[in-house]
Amino acid sequence: MAGKTLFQSKVLIVDDQPLAQIYMKQSLESIGFRELTCAEHAHSAIRLCEKQKFDLILCSYNLGRDKDGYHLYEELKKKRLVRQSTGFIFISAETDASLVRSVVELQPDDFLAKPFVLRELSTRIERLLKRKRALAKIYDFIDVENYSKALKYIEANLNGQTMTSYSPILLRLKGELLIKLNRFAEAKEFFKSVLNLQKFTWAKVGLVESLIANHEYQLARSLLESMVERPETKLVAFDLLGKLELHLKNYNEAQIYLSSATDMSPRNIVRQNTLVNVARLNHDYEQHYDTNRAILKFAKHSIHDCPDIYLNVARAGVDYALTTEQSELITRLTRQTMEYLSELKQQFPDADTQEQLDIVRARLHYLKDERDKAVALINQLVEDDGPIRSVDDTLDKAKALHELGFHQRASELFEKIAEHCAKYPVKDSTFIAYISQEKQEREDIKHGPRELNNTAVKQYQSGKYQQAVETFSQAFRVMPRNQSIALNLLQCILNASRSGQTFNSELIGRCTKTIENSRLDNDQRVRYDKIKEQLQQIGL
Repeated sequence: MAGKTLFQSKVLIVDDQPLAQIYMKQSLESIGFRELTCAEHAHSAIRLCEKQKFDLILCSYNLGRDKDGYHLYEELKKKRLVRQSTGFIFISAETDASLVRSVVELQPDDFLAKPFVLRELSTRIERLLKRKRALAKIYDFIDVENYSKALKYIEANLNGQTMTSYSPILLRLKGELLIKLNRFAEAKEFFKSVLNLQKFTWAKVGLVESLIANHEYQLARSLLESMVERPETKLVAFDLLGKLELHLKNYNEAQIYLSSATDMSPRNIVRQNTLVNVARLNHDYEQHYDTNRAILKFAKHSIHDCPDIYLNVARAGVDYALTTEQSELITRLTRQTMEYLSELKQQFPDADTQEQLDIVRARLHYLKDERDKAVALINQLVEDDGPIRSVDDTLDKAKALHELGFHQRASELFEKIAEHCAKYPVKDSTFIAYISQEKQEREDIKHGPRELNNTAVKQYQSGKYQQAVETFSQAFRVMPRNQSIALNLLQCILNASRSGQTFNSELIGRCTKTIENSRLDNDQRVRYDKIKEQLQQIGL
């Protein structure tokens, strides 16, 4: 290690294994470090970072108690307990691809796989601390969000001779700052010029982000489609393709890309939340439920852990159960929902969630055709004329009221939600689109999905094909991925067309697409082939 001042750096070692702590401490002492502090779990590491500033944190990924290394670093960043000038190195014996990708998305300074040799550790620490000290002034400006001054300082150093060895890092920081400052046209030209010199991955990503911000969607998509083919850029390409499709309001395509990115890196809770909103906007109740379950799994013990993640997965379970005819699935979803509610009470015994729990239980009673019990729970709720504290809580209450036939009260709540969202806009436009869609559908359709399906079946059996088409169309509007409803709707269209009725070919196309993208059992396959043949015979 050159440069005596590096030895004076304050270092925090976070590892739950005493022997590993001792080994790391002795290794660093042999290199020359003296100001060494150890923490055996994430909570003590957070307390230490609240009291003093460390120059370097060496953190084991597996900490064995509650929060792991990922949770720790995410919380330290969120609370700004680590600054840009603080070096952070993950150390892990696990090198599972999804774990590594998740860690890389958090952007630590380095990831060191066990076992490692002392020379490798020494080299990486020396390189990292030298960089942090050389660029400390820039990092300080970025920490206080003075991006303009940071950018000027970077440009001055790029034009000078003293930091030529850090030119790639300075260039990357410049590109990031141009985007933070919303100077997208300038950023686009900058990333192009960098790529003409060298094909840095970060420059490709920056160029795409600039193109999307500049509404140059076709060129952005073209670049991303090539990036998807490369292992090192596949994850970020899926993520950006999802964001691109959201800009264009192509929600089905956005869901596909965001789902692919989530599969690759499941611990990104922000992206998981976006996927939740897209899935429910697309009426994909299964994806909505599965994603909420994933959020609960990965958010436990993290900075995202709160009663809402338990409530949201329970609500998603009810939504899913209300839109399927599979009795075994309904039973499983009902059981799991009750388990999540119990877990919520166990994890957060002092949380004020009684009203939210009662609403979910009322919806479960409705699901089980226990309407009187559901109404009794809803009627005991205290009417609140105050401002909305949680949109999700209010939305679930509005759904329960609508399902139980209290349409006026439900409509008033949906209107209140819309006014709240207009007054306090959220960053996720998909969430606003979902709220608007939900409000409109509840206004247009007065019955729940199961009631719609049952009513339509009765109308069909009575030979009232036109009425059955209208009712099945409403059911298909809120359950566009349900192949049984799509099959029933096609059958009604076929029968009604024989009496001279005409139908929208676009509706027939959507039904066909749903059926052909679904897994049909043998009876459904035979029935569909027969319906399709008959529709073709009459020109539909």
